[in-house]
Amino acid sequence: MTDTSKVALITGGARGIGLGIARSLAADGFALALNGIRPAEQVADVLNEFCAAGQTAIYCQGDIGSAADRTEMIDQIRMELGRLDVLVNNAGITSPGRKDLLDADEESFDRVVATNLKGPYFLTRLAARWMIEQREAGLDFSPCVINVSSISAEFVSTNRGDYCLTKAATGMATKLWAARLAEFGIRVYEIQPGVIRSDMTSGVTDKYDRLIADGLTLERRWGEPSDVGRAIAALVREEIPYATGQVLYIDGGMRIHRL
Repeated sequence: MTDTSKVALITGGARGIGLGIARSLAADGFALALNGIRPAEQVADVLNEFCAAGQTAIYCQGDIGSAADRTEMIDQIRMELGRLDVLVNNAGITSPGRKDLLDADEESFDRVVATNLKGPYFLTRLAARWMIEQREAGLDFSPCVINVSSISAEFVSTNRGDYCLTKAATGMATKLWAARLAEFGIRVYEIQPGVIRSDMTSGVTDKYDRLIADGLTLERRWGEPSDVGRAIAALVREEIPYATGQVLYIDGGMRIHRL
């Protein structure tokens, strides 16, 4: 990696949607810091993929719900890569057990909130402070933060209430950070993916195969991680200018109501 390489931190970046994002940003010349909770040996093939292509990628193992892990992650990137241009808050978990609202428990609720909302919120604070520090030091760069939300911010699932709540709150977090960081030239966006083929949806493949065939989406196919990755790359490159704080829907037209 050269001293001028741009660096992107992608939480949950070693599989699924996160890996699709990582591949798109690597193709644009970014060095990658990929976060996840799996042991390093389980993501070695992913790191080798980037290494074989001549791209820089490091693995930052840690739980974004943990304050200590978040700090360690940023410290590792400072030491090994030396800068941070882009934060993609992608890591998330679905509701454990997918329990009905009447049966939901507080332990699961707290776990989902810690991973999907609290963790990204405070990781953004850490990253933003460093981005401001870099800009004040005269670094010529165009930093941004991208929150990966979900159509579950607007579509109700009564067996995933905690998940839906965290995704809805992510929308407000995006607006808050966009407003706070605008004076520092840090752009903030939200991506709302629809039905994307990933580990999270692997257990409901048959269900969504049927729904998509019956017209759930205007584009009658599954979304792919690369669809989200390409959209995020466009935002990072500022191909959608003058749009900080906005939401980009990657859902195949799912949100369009029809009679």
